[in-house]
Amino acid sequence: MQKSECHGGIQLRNRKAGSCDQRTSSSIQIKHRTTIQQSNSSSSTSSPETARKLHPRPSDKLNPKTINPFGEQSRAPSAFAAIYSKGGIPCRLVHGSVKHRLQWECPPENLPFDPLLITLAEGLRETKHPYTFVSKEGFRELLLVQGAPEKAVPLLPRLIPVLKAALVHLDDEVFARGLNALVQLSVVVGPSLNDHLKHLLTSLSKRLRDKKFKEPITSALQKLEQHGGNGSLIVIKSKIPTYCSICC
Repeated sequence: MQKSECHGGIQLRNRKAGSCDQRTSSSIQIKHRTTIQQSNSSSSTSSPETARKLHPRPSDKLNPKTINPFGEQSRAPSAFAAIYSKGGIPCRLVHGSVKHRLQWECPPENLPFDPLLITLAEGLRETKHPYTFVSKEGFRELLLVQGAPEKAVPLLPRLIPVLKAALVHLDDEVFARGLNALVQLSVVVGPSLNDHLKHLLTSLSKRLRDKKFKEPITSALQKLEQHGGNGSLIVIKSKIPTYCSICC
């Protein structure tokens, strides 16, 4: 009887010892996995790319493109810029110490207005140099050549939408270039512009609310009336009732 009790006690102690060893082994495995996870986490956060994301440099905020110069595609050039870079505008910009000028590859009077005049008008919406100067000056000089009225009048149905796009542009300088181009065109084509004025005057009416444009727009309207005659006055008054005729 005593031997049986003793034998049972030994088995109980062995089971307790076995379960203790299993718990110890499980604890060691858990600690080992935790150590590996912490190590992986530490190594991932210690990489330069991750550290840069967690702690961006001041220069990254000032110039975001320096973060990854290959991550974003550069902005595609505008249609006018693409044509100019390929030599589609037969002139080049000559930089002067005080004033810039255009040098044409051949006399402007020998150049076809279609599509050159329309392309230059499209360039009026540019906001970067040298495209702003080339389009503005090229449009002006082309309209000064001999025979310009005969060449420009047939292009009016295609020119007007392009000029309208400049006149509705949010950039003030683009609008100013469009306004000047409209006046230059009216000098050349005269009353032929009257049938198209209604498409342009709405944007002028809206800009009249801006004090800094009130004077230049009023001056432009007077020149449109001067070169367009009574027909232009009727159109102007229908769109801008507050306009005062130069004949008053």
